[in-house]
Amino acid sequence: MKMPENSFRRGLEAGRPQIGLWSILSSHVTVEILAGAGFDWLVLDTEHSPNELPMVYSQLQAAAAGGPAHPVVRVPWNDMVTLKRYLDIGVQSFLIPYVETAEEAAAAVSYTRYPPNGVRGYSAAPRASGFGRIKDYPALVERELAVLVQVETRKGLDNIEAISAVEGVTGVFIGPGDLAAALGHVGNPRDPAVQQAIEGAIARIRACGKPAGILTPDEALARRYLELGCAFVAVGSDLGILARTAEQLAARFKADR
Repeated sequence: MKMPENSFRRGLEAGRPQIGLWSILSSHVTVEILAGAGFDWLVLDTEHSPNELPMVYSQLQAAAAGGPAHPVVRVPWNDMVTLKRYLDIGVQSFLIPYVETAEEAAAAVSYTRYPPNGVRGYSAAPRASGFGRIKDYPALVERELAVLVQVETRKGLDNIEAISAVEGVTGVFIGPGDLAAALGHVGNPRDPAVQQAIEGAIARIRACGKPAGILTPDEALARRYLELGCAFVAVGSDLGILARTAEQLAARFKADR
């Protein structure tokens, strides 16, 4: 059995913009549908959604069946045990929230590596290794991992260059919602001051030679970030699509009453 290729990481390495979608509904059904919709990557969120490890397990299976979008799991926290468990069920790409320093970024990377390169615990035959059928899994897994660290505070902004320089960090993701709150504009990431900070962060990450990423449901902003060189951009969420489209459909018919 061969080691599955990380298409998201390969896309970043090739310089192809990766267009993604956020999955918040915590359902294997919606993930299977979205995986074949044409996106390059899907975030399976466990930080701000009622999503737990057994549910993500089924969502990974659904993503593999629906394909070809690559699943990226946003873990709830930068925690060794949490990452170990998601690694064992086959997650190859992670989004680590609330990273503020190079030390925190280095810790996140270390949690995904076996000794001597890190502190990941060893399991003989998890799903990640094809239940033991990928015989050289420990030697191959590192080249197929993507560790994305999320910068979303003033302190994180101050340390972007140091964070970006950490070996093993695949890319740096700007969290616009929390960053807006940290800058005094909670709920308003479109504020000019927040946008200035975001655009500056994108430029600084790129100057360090690392891919920059972001999330926005605003199509004009998404295109702007791509023009600025963002390498991975999530352009909406399953929750947003369902809620807003349902509201618009209801409103069109109720307007005729």
